[in-house]
Amino acid sequence: MENLDIYNKLRNVPESAKKQIQAGRLRGKTDINPMWRLKTLTEVFGPCGIGWKYEIVEKWTEQGAAGEIACFVIINLFIKYEGNWSEAIPGVGGSSFVANESKGLYTSDECYKMALTDAISVSCKALGVGADVYWDKDESKYTKPEHTPVKTPQALQKKSLPRDKFDEITLMAWIYKKELEAKDKGVRFSSYGLLESSYALTKEEINEITANYQEYKTNNNL
Repeated sequence: MENLDIYNKLRNVPESAKKQIQAGRLRGKTDINPMWRLKTLTEVFGPCGIGWKYEIVEKWTEQGAAGEIACFVIINLFIKYEGNWSEAIPGVGGSSFVANESKGLYTSDECYKMALTDAISVSCKALGVGADVYWDKDESKYTKPEHTPVKTPQALQKKSLPRDKFDEITLMAWIYKKELEAKDKGVRFSSYGLLESSYALTKEEINEITANYQEYKTNNNL
């Protein structure tokens, strides 16, 4: 098997599976129909449960700003290729459970389903699914301009955090210390809110660190 065999089979997205986002901060960018990903996995590897499968590793909620609550899902995706099952391909997805909309707070009863869909898309991206849309030069919702934090005076004061530090033990310990301090004061704690206020990070980067932190707590029985 050549290294790019799977990648090249999965990279192209037909126009029928693309949709231009019409509103919000991602207006004008490209979204991919999630059913196309499932169809493509089935075409290349076989039916779900036979040629590919996933397991839900963890799911949880995090308190955000202004009464909002986000939910997160971590999965492991597995594919069978040339008769062998792959190692786990992890994916972290997030969605809003309680969103602060123009008419007030809105509670979604489909937040975990949407977070799961997001997590599957992250795992699929590691295989090259839809790579032509995600490529840096493409106008997708993942291009740099939409993910660069707005340079407000507050944002300019935030520290940068290299990606190779996202699972560093010192960062995990610092978050845990802040969580204990909040509990001692009887204050609600949100690792998402802590990271958002302390570092110049995108939403996806904060989700990734938050998932690493949950794993850190699990591994250390905290």
